[in-house]
Amino acid sequence: MKKYVPSQQNRKTINQTMAGKLRLQVVDEAFKRQPVEVAVRRERPSEYFGKYVFNKQKMRKYLPSKAYKKMCEVIDNGAPFDRAIADEVAEGIKTWAIENGVTHYTHWFQPLTEGTAEKHDGFVEHDGKGGMVEEFEGKLLVQQEPDASSFPSGGIRSTFEARGYSAWDPTSPVFIIGDTLMIPTIFISYTGEALDYKVPLKKALYAVDKAATSVAQLFYPEVKKVVCNLGWEQEYFLVDESLFAARPDLVMTGRTLMGHDSAKNQQMDDHYFGSIPARVENYMRDIEIHALELGIPCKTRHNEVAPNQFELAPIYEETNLAVDHNMLLMGIMKRVARKHGFRCLLHEKPFKGVNGSGKHNNWSLATNTGVLLHAPGKTPLDNLRFVTFTVETLKAVLDHNGLLKASIMSASNAHRLGANEAPPAIISSFLGRTVTDLLEHVEKADEDAFKMRGKKSFKLDIPAIPELLIDNTDRNRTSPFAFTGNRFEFRAVGSEANCASAMLTLNTAVAEALTDFRERVDALIANGETKEKAILNVVREDIKYIKPIIFNGNGYGEEWKKEAARRGLDCETSAPLIFDRYLDEASIRMFERMKVMTRLELEARNEIKWETYTKKIQIESRIFGDMCLNHIIPVVTKYQSVLIDNVHKVMEIFADNPEKAKKISKENLYLIESISEHESFIIENVEKMIAERKAANAITSEREKAIAYHDNIAPLLEEIRYHVDKLEMIVDDEAWPLPKYRELLFIR
Repeated sequence: MKKYVPSQQNRKTINQTMAGKLRLQVVDEAFKRQPVEVAVRRERPSEYFGKYVFNKQKMRKYLPSKAYKKMCEVIDNGAPFDRAIADEVAEGIKTWAIENGVTHYTHWFQPLTEGTAEKHDGFVEHDGKGGMVEEFEGKLLVQQEPDASSFPSGGIRSTFEARGYSAWDPTSPVFIIGDTLMIPTIFISYTGEALDYKVPLKKALYAVDKAATSVAQLFYPEVKKVVCNLGWEQEYFLVDESLFAARPDLVMTGRTLMGHDSAKNQQMDDHYFGSIPARVENYMRDIEIHALELGIPCKTRHNEVAPNQFELAPIYEETNLAVDHNMLLMGIMKRVARKHGFRCLLHEKPFKGVNGSGKHNNWSLATNTGVLLHAPGKTPLDNLRFVTFTVETLKAVLDHNGLLKASIMSASNAHRLGANEAPPAIISSFLGRTVTDLLEHVEKADEDAFKMRGKKSFKLDIPAIPELLIDNTDRNRTSPFAFTGNRFEFRAVGSEANCASAMLTLNTAVAEALTDFRERVDALIANGETKEKAILNVVREDIKYIKPIIFNGNGYGEEWKKEAARRGLDCETSAPLIFDRYLDEASIRMFERMKVMTRLELEARNEIKWETYTKKIQIESRIFGDMCLNHIIPVVTKYQSVLIDNVHKVMEIFADNPEKAKKISKENLYLIESISEHESFIIENVEKMIAERKAANAITSEREKAIAYHDNIAPLLEEIRYHVDKLEMIVDDEAWPLPKYRELLFIR
């Protein structure tokens, strides 16, 4: 089948204003999309899973036995990497890569830009005889020097201080994309500060491993290690590429800054879990093939709530690897979308009036012996362990309530949180009736406190339908941090975010809580109490303490906001002010105590967060003003002239009967007046927005500048939008220059 290639007309740039008829032509072309060549694999997924990943199977084949064993120790047990085997490992990787057509390699890292970075080098060196030789030494695998001055550093590095280092992370396997060997790495400054997400994430995972292992050994002395697992759920929108190109706001910001509701959007609930459109299913299949070849264990795909919204989810993995896989997959989703005539939107709120997109983070801890620490057990000891880890996790969430919200906050996610479609901007935890009752029994020291009810059966009065097993907890989609049976689901993470931001904060907080728990238990034991009694005494004390964070009701209700404030939970909604939580003394003390980040690194990251927030609102404001003045106002004025001309002609025709002429022209006169009012407001307030922007840009403090953009500029975007959207409903459809929601949101 012939591939779809966007026409030259569809590759319009932001400076080309679309006439209304051209918009309709582009819409028509999008709705008559040619079929796309569909990716097909005849093998079963298990046969090509990890084809382009240098996993243990490949290591066994391409590495000497000694090097293979040492690499397994590094990957499985966190043993230090021995640079003595670097050349042998590099040679094995090079041999495998060249067999797969690779010519270049790159250190692939995650700077503080919310994306990934890579610099490609060829496998070539001089051979000393006037020719070239393909070479890849251990030193090139282990370390590289990128330009650190060109990445956000929050003031840690000056422009003239350019040196930075990327260093291989052997626990995340190298992989191949196209003709390039991708080497997952960390990224640090010349003076050793972390300039990425991976460094503090790995430190946080080490901290929670150490703390959780210590507590787990109170119950199971044989435990040697605790692994943090993550299963993310990636939501996204698809729009036709031609329509995307015709929307300067989508091109520049990833969201529509103007656009009236479609008459039909998601109110019928018919898209959710509905039949997947054929074009989208072909796209999903193509993504899954690429993902499986790269070792990403994709499992679930379905329609989400909003039109053109979908979800992809993998089987859970170790958190460091899961984060790498999510960052890799987001890039694949965008590239493959263009092949299918789509653009993939990962912005948390690309369309006003319909649900936005999140990335639920399913988080759990498991021992090397196979025990899920947040799963109920069958014995009193197992359930005491379950209660201990659940309570201490909730203590971490309560102690660092505002900080956890800061870890998922951004200019884009702020549009989604609290919008009656996603968790509110107040961090609380849903446990369900069964677990809540269990904690109450433990607190009261009931004799049967640790007897947990298993799954109930539920039989319908339909003989052919099998008996159902009902979970001991319901689901609460309004809860930002919900218990879901054997794990917690951090639902507030944004769709385009790097999961590492939330995961490093959560794991550090839990590590601190578990460390404190072990110290308190050990102190009681040292005073003569038995281990079991010491554990129970500390757990009961903490159950009383964590009550403010437990909320099983409707998180969307206005009454919850008042109740949350009464409980002392963080109810701030301004993103720049929420970022302040990183610099609370309790936050700094926690990160430094757990050896995850220093005060300097936290201060630098906040500078970046404030600066990023400012730049995102600034870009939105600039493109929005441009669209208002150069796209909307000229079209509206032209249409208004048509109406005025019509009125004049009616007056001429009925010059001898002005009352009749006025009656005939009544509707047009009303439209002319309405257009004038909306136009005046738009022009006046776009000028005001520009003035506010200039005033904010003069502020030297990044924090104060971000606050000014939040308080004075962001609200104007919404106020002006209201009038633009009203004009969209007045102006002749054939004249309106931008694809409308009814065209963007429904794939043909």
